[in-house]
Amino acid sequence: MQKQIKALNFEEQNIYAGIDVHLKSWTVTVLTEHVTHKTFSQPPDTQALYKYLTGNFPGGQYHTVYEAGFSGFWLHHQLVSMGVNSIVINAADVPTNQKERTQKTDKVDSRKLARALRSGDLKAIHVPDTSTLSDRSLVRTRSTIVKDMIRSKQRIKSFLYFYGINYPQEYAARSTHWTKRFVKWLRSINLDCSTGTQSLNILIDQLENQREQLLKTTRKIRDLSQSDRYSRDITLLRSIPGIGSITSITLLTELGSISRFSDADRLAAFVGLVPKCHSSGEDDNKGEMTFRHNDHLLQMIIESSWFAVRSDPAMSFCYSKYVQRMDENKAIIRIARKLINRIYAVLKQQKEYVCGINNV
Repeated sequence: MQKQIKALNFEEQNIYAGIDVHLKSWTVTVLTEHVTHKTFSQPPDTQALYKYLTGNFPGGQYHTVYEAGFSGFWLHHQLVSMGVNSIVINAADVPTNQKERTQKTDKVDSRKLARALRSGDLKAIHVPDTSTLSDRSLVRTRSTIVKDMIRSKQRIKSFLYFYGINYPQEYAARSTHWTKRFVKWLRSINLDCSTGTQSLNILIDQLENQREQLLKTTRKIRDLSQSDRYSRDITLLRSIPGIGSITSITLLTELGSISRFSDADRLAAFVGLVPKCHSSGEDDNKGEMTFRHNDHLLQMIIESSWFAVRSDPAMSFCYSKYVQRMDENKAIIRIARKLINRIYAVLKQQKEYVCGINNV
């Protein structure tokens, strides 16, 4: 008589879980190869999810997916460390029908993630290692402080305008603003009411504190740039006109390894410097840039392109030709695309860039 097997065994079977991630809870849909098992909510805890999968599907091959967003990649790294085949995807890449768009819920989102994972319709995005993510956080923190300083300066100028306080003649030029002498003059302003003066001093204190934090962060980034991991590539990147130290370390921490891009076109697509296209029949509409881009890199590359136009004869020559037939802002996008080609070349070939009028 054959012995009855009572224990569950899912060896060599694939189990798929689509995770709709939120701050206080996750909505999870679990599928087998042929059956929709269950959709449920759970606390935001990888151990709880892993315990559920191993308890209900012991011995299975677990596959999970979630959309990139505010939660970062810690969930992915923890799942991988547990032996789960985890991927992270761009939310815009999830196949969605019209009904799912009009009746959107957390359950619907988790179900379509699980179904697309099982059918193999999802393409994973690149997930950096933990050390690269930590370095990236430091560089992005500096960017955040810079933006906060800009807001603080705008608040102070708005405050002065609100009270009708004009700049002395020696500070009429914008280039003289925010020097030590300028801040000293701001400190000397006394309004009719003491509370108004106190308000101004609080705004100045906030700005000076941000300056101090920016200095500390910049020093830490400089130390990071001089480490063995980045120093060689930063030297290569800084050989390109328009690329400075902050832009270099931002590029390296945002891109990770340049080897993950097969060519310069793929790198340009990651940054966002590829044209958008909407063609149908006789209509052929093309734009300058796609809506998918890396916010941190795109703005910095465009700013670097303006510096390159002023410092590199080859870029200056190309720009002067472009502006004869298009708007300046469109012309600088063309220059930014050329700059991407140079960035890719120096990192891929591990050779410094050599300036020349033929390098267009």
